[in-house]
Amino acid sequence: MNFSNPTVVVFVVYILAMLGIGLYAYFSTKNLDDYILGGRSLGSFVTALSAGASDMSGWLLMGLPGAIYLTGLSESWIAIGLIIGAWLNWYLVAGRLRVHTEVQNNALTLPDYFTGRFDDQKKILRVTSALIILVFFAIYCASGMVAGARLFETLFQLPYSTALWLGAFATIGYVCIGGFLAISWTDTFQAGLMIFALLLLPIVTYMSLGIGVEEFTAVVESVRPHAFDFATNLSVVAILSAAAWGLGYFGQPHILVRFMAADSVKSIPAARRIGMTWMILCLAGAVGSGFIGIAYFQMHPEFAAAVTANPETVFMELTKILFNPWVVGVILAAILSAIMSTLSCQLLVCSSALTEDLYKGFIRKNASQKELVWIGRAMVIAVAMLALVLAQNPESKVLGLVAYAWAGFGAAFGPLIILSLFWKRMTLNGALVGMIVGALTVILWKNFFGYTGIYEIIPGFVFALISIVVVSLLGKAPNAAVTSRFEQADEIYAREMK
Repeated sequence: MNFSNPTVVVFVVYILAMLGIGLYAYFSTKNLDDYILGGRSLGSFVTALSAGASDMSGWLLMGLPGAIYLTGLSESWIAIGLIIGAWLNWYLVAGRLRVHTEVQNNALTLPDYFTGRFDDQKKILRVTSALIILVFFAIYCASGMVAGARLFETLFQLPYSTALWLGAFATIGYVCIGGFLAISWTDTFQAGLMIFALLLLPIVTYMSLGIGVEEFTAVVESVRPHAFDFATNLSVVAILSAAAWGLGYFGQPHILVRFMAADSVKSIPAARRIGMTWMILCLAGAVGSGFIGIAYFQMHPEFAAAVTANPETVFMELTKILFNPWVVGVILAAILSAIMSTLSCQLLVCSSALTEDLYKGFIRKNASQKELVWIGRAMVIAVAMLALVLAQNPESKVLGLVAYAWAGFGAAFGPLIILSLFWKRMTLNGALVGMIVGALTVILWKNFFGYTGIYEIIPGFVFALISIVVVSLLGKAPNAAVTSRFEQADEIYAREMK
């Protein structure tokens, strides 16, 4: 690695800045509540941008532009579905979850919330949900590791194994040190970098072509004849499967935890407006980068070898070609931002499940706050090591890994979260069966029915929803204490949102 290279200098400065923020957050972390949820102190701006940054992982600057470059606008159904799903998640879930988790004994994690919401004395919901989080986040974290390795591999011509460890170390460092506050503050900065890069690159790329709209269209169609068609060679099933990514939002722990950490339910509407504006602009930039890249590499075939070999590098290759090394460092740091912001939150959610829901819940119920914080840091390292093992295969495709984990969480937790916030008749057994059915359906569908072309989140979400309703109605209604807490949370939400 050449430290006289401006791009390398920018990257090193960026990573050191993230570690510095982590160190600053370390001194603001006094207990497990601070480490896991930041003491519920996030305002609208930080809530919005940290939620967005933790959502939009490396696939935003790698997987999505690569898919658009390879196929055309028909791949944008994923972006359309995500926009709709994200808005509904902010509108239906965010405020209510913020209130309900506080009413349920100030729940710090989703398993903790499920335990209180359904009066789970045997803690079976806590254990089951924590295990689901660990299984699917191990896969999700691996996707972040792969994306980071691809970035360092492409940028610095490093062996994949070396790039994998280097990318992982950058994230693990500030998560271990600063916890949730470090993640939230760095995510806000990283969100700014991401939107800057995603808006700048497609504009500069198009301008560099020096052609008008008609000629641009002709060039694109010469290499991708159906690139402008939103439904090219797509069946109804394919379109629905792509748009169904939006269903996943309701069950993503690393996004839901941002809602739980807001300083007040009154901050949510402003956060929704900020977050959705940021998201739409970022997705538009990602789609534009991949699409305009079609014309660029058709007109400059001498630069196309790397993108032909791996379309997921289209954003990086355009950046390296069109900008000077200093700007390249800033823009490619945005890719690292997307990767680090999501991976960091995923690592912390896994750590939280292991620390709050398993270690404190079953091993050391009277552990001190200092002990729990250090156990949390140890768990971050443990989960990261597992993800590194899963990411050892250099042929791993980022979007494929993300799709599997996204579906797992969406189906296992999505229906459970929605119904737990809106339906007081929902029972513990309904929650348990729905969670298990959702997770197992995703796994079985992926492995045995993938040939149908139906994205596994669709059957997983539907079957989980039906299971919760049927099992809840067949069982005994919740006791008065459970119903009373639900009604109390509903009243607080209605009052605060007036």
